[in-house]
Formats: sequence, structure tokens, C-alpha cells
Amino acid sequence: MGPLTGFKVIEIAGIGPAPFTAMMLSDMGADVIRVDRSASVFGGDPAAPPLELFNRGRRSIGLDLKSPEGVEVLLELVEGADALIEGFRPGVAERLGFGPEVCLERNPKLVFGRMTGWGQDGPYALTAGHDINYIALAGVLAHLGREGEKPTPPINLVGDFGGGGMLLAFGTVCALLEATKSGKGQVVDAAMVDGSATLMTMMWAFKSLGFWNNERGTNLLDTAAHFYDTYECADGQFVSIGAIEPQFYAELLKCTDLEASYSADSMDLPNQMDRTAWPEMKDRLAGIFRTKSRDEWCEIMEGTDICFAPVLTMDEAAKHPHNVSRGTFTEVAGITQPAPAPRFDRTPGEIQRPPSHAGQHTDEILGEWLGADAERIVGLRSSGAVA
Repeated sequence: MGPLTGFKVIEIAGIGPAPFTAMMLSDMGADVIRVDRSASVFGGDPAAPPLELFNRGRRSIGLDLKSPEGVEVLLELVEGADALIEGFRPGVAERLGFGPEVCLERNPKLVFGRMTGWGQDGPYALTAGHDINYIALAGVLAHLGREGEKPTPPINLVGDFGGGGMLLAFGTVCALLEATKSGKGQVVDAAMVDGSATLMTMMWAFKSLGFWNNERGTNLLDTAAHFYDTYECADGQFVSIGAIEPQFYAELLKCTDLEASYSADSMDLPNQMDRTAWPEMKDRLAGIFRTKSRDEWCEIMEGTDICFAPVLTMDEAAKHPHNVSRGTFTEVAGITQPAPAPRFDRTPGEIQRPPSHAGQHTDEILGEWLGADAERIVGLRSSGAVA
């Protein structure tokens, strides 16, 4: 029984960050129903769940939201819900007939969560975009990459999921908590450009202090420093080093004999924070790391305070002893995937079910949430309002 057990959430089917939000809420115990387009309902064997892991934990109802009767079914569902999540461009939900004003009139306590890239207003609001565009405008992408090279997007983790899906999950839970006190719902405007900018708060602080400049690959945490980077090993695998603090840096020197390499050339080891020496020190460390395999470096560095970890693929990460001991990954319906996070000692989250086929639970949801009898369900199906 997760911490959100008892909360009922409606998710309007979409892609990327909004489904990620719904997955997180479901993992924490919320009863989330996914409203899929009736045109997407093609049946499917419940014993062979789809592979869209973002859709895990939820039941699915197929609705035609372009028909007045289908929209009315959605609004009836809204009357018994605590929150609704949608990821359309601004104005689309209103045109379909279930915008915030209509929904809050039917249920004044409803939290209406909106996930967009650019936000509900502003010059870019109605234009198309993807993660790469949102993090570019937010002032994030320009700082990702190595010196002298073009910006490198960190796949779509920052905009879609960190700055998008998690932001909406946080905003939804905040609004749900407030509604329990005020009895009033509200609209949550979660924009990926806003969330991505928020994730850069520490860099803005560094900039104000004079510790960060706009030239990527030249700062403390963006691969300029020899003690904060990845290194290739003798077997072509990589390790990560993050020895920022002096005591951790001392461990790095001890385990790599970096100081000894300078002594062999009758040179003094430069100060750790001497930026002019970073390129030379990085070259020396790179040569040292290429002398041993990744596993050999693990034997030397694991368990120390160097701030070290091997760079693992997804398959390797799922099998690493630390992740196995914590249950960081789990298996549902034969598919390995990340387990719910964060952890709760009294009300732990769990994956409630594998992904559902579109419309798989239509009759079940209509009966449970709306109290619809068989005659009404047949009528709704005949009219095409549900599938």
C-alpha cells in the first residue's frame, strides 16, 4: 500500500513525460486509469502485456473524446477523481470539451495537471517541440558537452523526464496535499522548459559566484577537471571519477600513483584546482587508467572514498551487486525494469500491474467508477463512445 493509496487519477493517454508522471503516481499507490483513444483499441491478450513500460500499473479505458457522449463519460469519471493529467498543446483539452474550467465545475477539488514543453502561455506556447528544444531554450544544452565540441543532449532525460514528468508528479502531489486542506482544486502548469531551468539552479549559483563560465567543457563539473570525468580502461570499458573534495582527491592520488608519475619526470604535482594544469593532469590520468581493465580498477577503487563507479550499460546495471542488493531493478511479466522510487519504510510503492492493452479495462472501470450497469455499457459501446 503506497503513500498515494486512495487517490484516484485520470491520465489522458499521451507520450513521454505525462505517462511518466502517471507511472510514478501509480507506483506510489494511486489508482490511475489511462484514457486511451477508442481508435487505439484493438484487443490484446491480457496474458501478453504490451512492452510500453511507462504504461505499467494502470488500467485502461477506451473513449472517443471527439464525441460528446465520450466526453460526457470522461466528465463523469472526473466527478469521482482527485486529479487529471493531460499532455496536449495549450487549448486542445478545452476544444475537446474537458478543459480545466469544465472539469473544475464538475469537481471543485480536482487537480488538473498539464504537461507541455513550452508552458500554457508565452511566444512559443503553441509551437511543436521536443526535449532537445526545451533544454536548449532553458539554457541547459549549451553547457552539455566537451570543450571545442558541439552541445551533446543527455538523451531525453533532462527535458522530458527530470524537468517534465517528475516536475508534474511533484506539482500534482503538492496540489493534492493543498486540496486536502482547502477543499479546492487547481491547475498545475508543468512546462519542460521551466523544469529544465530549475534543474540548473546550482549552476546559476556558481555563475553568480564566478565559478562557472559559458564555455562548455571548461568548468568543474562539465569534464574539464581531471578529477571529474570518465576514463577508458585497457579493455575498452570506462570508469567514472568524481574526486572533488581534497580528502577524496588524496585517495585518487594514492590509488593511481598520479603523483609518482610527476616525480618520475622530476616535476612537482600541480595543485588540484590549478585549472591551467588540468589538461596535462587529465592526459596523465588517462594513460594510467589505460594500463588496467575496468574490473581491475574496480578491485582497486571500489570501497574507497575516491568517488568511483564503473560505467555500466543498462544490462550491466541490472546485474550489479549493489543494485541487486537494493532491488533497484525488478522484473514484471518477464521484463526487467527500474523498480519504484523513492523508498518508503512504512508504505512502500509497488508496480500494481504490467502495462495494459488499450481499452482492456473499459467495462470494469465503467462499472467500478460510474456504477454503469450492463445495459448502459452496451449502449455506450454501440454508440462508439467507448471501446
